[in-house]
Amino acid sequence: MGSTVTTTEPEKTSPASSRPGYGQLLRTRGAWTFLLPGFAARQPFAMLTLSIVLLVQHTTGSYGAAGAVAAVTGVSMALFAPYSGRLADRYGQRAVLVPGVLVHTVSGLSLTALALAHAPLWALFVAAVPTGASVPQVGPMVRARWGVKLQGSPLMTTAAAFESVTDELTFVFGPLLATALCTTVAPAAGLMTEGALTLVGGLLFAAQKSTQPSVSQESGHARVAPASALRVPGVRVLVVTFLGIGSVFGGMQVSLAAFTESIGEPGLNGVLYGVFAAGNMLSGIVCGAIAWKAAPQKRLLIGYTALAVAASALWTAHSVALLAALGLLVGMCIAPSLITGYTLVDGLVPAGARTEAFTWLTGAVALGQAAAVTVAGQLEDRLWDGAGFLVPMGGTVLALITLAALRSRLATPDRNRTVARGVGHRTPVAVD
Repeated sequence: MGSTVTTTEPEKTSPASSRPGYGQLLRTRGAWTFLLPGFAARQPFAMLTLSIVLLVQHTTGSYGAAGAVAAVTGVSMALFAPYSGRLADRYGQRAVLVPGVLVHTVSGLSLTALALAHAPLWALFVAAVPTGASVPQVGPMVRARWGVKLQGSPLMTTAAAFESVTDELTFVFGPLLATALCTTVAPAAGLMTEGALTLVGGLLFAAQKSTQPSVSQESGHARVAPASALRVPGVRVLVVTFLGIGSVFGGMQVSLAAFTESIGEPGLNGVLYGVFAAGNMLSGIVCGAIAWKAAPQKRLLIGYTALAVAASALWTAHSVALLAALGLLVGMCIAPSLITGYTLVDGLVPAGARTEAFTWLTGAVALGQAAAVTVAGQLEDRLWDGAGFLVPMGGTVLALITLAALRSRLATPDRNRTVARGVGHRTPVAVD
């Protein structure tokens, strides 16, 4: 059987799939050929924002300036990521990934050199644009490969949970590595290492052509799908929801760095952020192991409410122990929302726009993170140490209000009716 058939045929499930689990998921034919390179390729992304913040803060002495440069990177990524996903759907992942990692590596090194040379802030902004625009969208690409292999399978929810756990595992190690490199080796070591790892990991993932979604299959669906995944109302609601999640990541990164420096323990920054990410990862593992009976729309609303409540308490923390406990709790509330949101995409969006849809959500997290980094940096500079923790509270509360008001738009089309009407002759995708 040729490799093209392997990537486009849905994985068939056994009767045991009534309770899908990680073991069954990982036995999916060909999964490991893209999982391991995919993990290596997205590890550097967890280092990028923090490495920029630590480098620019060191060379300028301002968290506001550091947050602004990191924000430009995040905004650039958020704006360009969906176009990268659309090109991957149309021309294939490898065709987009290879030039992307080359551009990202060169841009990141340029930004590093300019920061060390104490270049004016506008020059750092200029270098930050291509650095963010070229961030390889490996996570959405991996999710798209799962979507093709598991089409129609109840393992899709498990796959979404597994990918969330994988993302958060990178955010356990990434901040620790970035902090260690920037504080013990050199301020520029984090960003330089991020560029090198992106290059090597991205090229390894791009080399896995056998599991790449078939371009011909995606193109065929694209002819009956909307021009953009963003035209789907439910996707727009999820984008706002993920913007709020991004505000948590960005607010935590800047505020934890400022807090640990204010108490004279900058090395604890990576540890505290690692605890936050570990909470996310652990809850993701549990979320994927549960055979959910509640509708995903209801789960998203409940999980996001818990996230907003937990994030609203961060600014009250005045000790390392309390901040670690609250960070762990916030992290545990993020994974269920991320997992459910990504799971809903599979039912809302046709296969031909799947990578693009995932990149809209990834881009929304990056955009929310960029805005949060900017605002939190200004609050840390102008108000008290820890004032940046107000940003996760504001971002999640506003997103929760939007989600509650527009949750009806997350209803997935009736699959039986879709098939009967023959809309696009699309193969139904199981969500839960």
